[in-house]
Amino acid sequence: MGAIPFDGGFAFRVWAPNADAVHVVGDFNGWDDQAHALQHEGNGHWYGEVHGAAHGNEYQFLLTVGEHRFLRIDPRAQVVTNSVGNGILYDHGRFDWQADDQFVTPGQHELVIYETHIGSFVPSGDGGPADLHDLTGKLDYLVGLGVNAVELMPLMEFAGDYSWGYNPAHIFAVERTYGGPEALKAFVREAHRHGIAVIVDVVYNHFGPSDLSIWQFDGWSENGKGGIYFYNDERSSTPWGDTRPDYGRPEVRSFILDNARMWLRDYHVDGLRLDMTPYMRTIDGFSGDIPEGWAMMRLIGEMVRTEFPGRLVIAEDLHNDAAVTAVGDGGAAMHAQWDNQFVHPVREALITPADEHRSIPAVAQAVMHRYHHAFDRVIYTESHDEVANGKARITSEVRGDNPSGWDAQKRATLGAALVLTAPGMPMLFQGQEFLEDEWFRDNVPLDWERAWAFREITQMFRDLIRMRRNLDGDTAGLSGPNTTLVTLDDDANVIAYVRSTDDGRHVLVALNLTAHAVQREVQLPGGYWKVRFNSDARAYSSLFGDHATPDLDARDGHAVLDLGPYSSVVFVPA
Repeated sequence: MGAIPFDGGFAFRVWAPNADAVHVVGDFNGWDDQAHALQHEGNGHWYGEVHGAAHGNEYQFLLTVGEHRFLRIDPRAQVVTNSVGNGILYDHGRFDWQADDQFVTPGQHELVIYETHIGSFVPSGDGGPADLHDLTGKLDYLVGLGVNAVELMPLMEFAGDYSWGYNPAHIFAVERTYGGPEALKAFVREAHRHGIAVIVDVVYNHFGPSDLSIWQFDGWSENGKGGIYFYNDERSSTPWGDTRPDYGRPEVRSFILDNARMWLRDYHVDGLRLDMTPYMRTIDGFSGDIPEGWAMMRLIGEMVRTEFPGRLVIAEDLHNDAAVTAVGDGGAAMHAQWDNQFVHPVREALITPADEHRSIPAVAQAVMHRYHHAFDRVIYTESHDEVANGKARITSEVRGDNPSGWDAQKRATLGAALVLTAPGMPMLFQGQEFLEDEWFRDNVPLDWERAWAFREITQMFRDLIRMRRNLDGDTAGLSGPNTTLVTLDDDANVIAYVRSTDDGRHVLVALNLTAHAVQREVQLPGGYWKVRFNSDARAYSSLFGDHATPDLDARDGHAVLDLGPYSSVVFVPA
């Protein structure tokens, strides 16, 4: 399907079951509307070959439907001049991956994800949105931070130059403002050379809603709705217009499945993150089941598992539904899902003003929650959704009048410690590591001066990430599958848990969610435990108290935790 190169030209195939005739027009034939007619293949598809059509030529399909004629951008165009312009012929084989790309995606127990929006990650040189070249320039920074996966918010061609990306007009084309397909491939190649996996957000719960060439693509529709690519009844309705794809049509399923396959095959990305899957599987996100949507999710999950073993597909589902990550009958076969059972109770605990109102049982439940195994959930306290649309960064939620103050720093870093020590796949949102306090906007770049001003806080994130990835060889328990809750003290606001591997390597994590130091006796695996990390260290902030948490002697199975205010401490066996 689409425009496929061959030696000396391009072949074209398009699905237009209600067209009476289809021609391809472009630079290669002087836009002659009679030069190259496609032949009907009898199944709603039209096919033809054009010798002399070349990489870089602009083109469109001309559809004749009765007395009407429609110029349409190829639904599978790999490049477009802009969202309402022309398609551009593109040959994936021309890109030089340079000595082949043999990157191996880290396992789910190893991943530390950094979510970023390309257009706002760094200020651009021309005053417009940043692009993939700008992002490539920050790979050394990400390596220094320690993350080993970057999740890119959607980069499919969208209307205009600024967008979060969740309004895809052409799902096979990389946004021209970001640099197009060559820039994405170059970014992936360089990310892999830096040891960083790349996950791409994809949007299959709706298309557009604007600048959609597939809207009433071949002239047919019912009820004034979208035509062959969309539901034309009540199932079309989404919060983003009447633009839900018709997952019941084989051609639409292939359209989506081939798109998912393209990112993994042609761009070598390591994973996909499916946007708001409840709107794939239900009409209103909560009710009105769409069985074909469930089936569509499973097709994607099974395709990734069978054709690209080791790579990932993640659902933004947020409904605490274990079926999303189930591989058996009725499951969607996703590898992981964003976990609302972590983000909401943890954020609530962090931003609640009064210590006595924090719910430590809720935090404990967030830490211990799982679907099928320890790493089939993505855990975080900040994401593009959590810091926009009326919500703010943790620091600003804690103290809007002083987001750089002691309590804001303290509670934001407590959240980071929970994310990076609890079971799950941890994720940070851009700028979180230097306490960015602005809410997310697609046209406002991160304030990189804060990266210097809060460099000690960033070092704390580095240290937590090093432990989470066991880069120093003594914290393997943090990437182990087992978690044991050893203390849940709602009166003292203390929680402690042991993370461990199956072969018995342990790490103890203790957190104090109150504004004063506390001492509490706990039961522990016997032996000595030494302090490996203390978030109250003044090395991380001049505002911190350097509370001297001692090592633990637990030879009799008991020890006394002595924790600084709003602090997290990590212990390893001595």
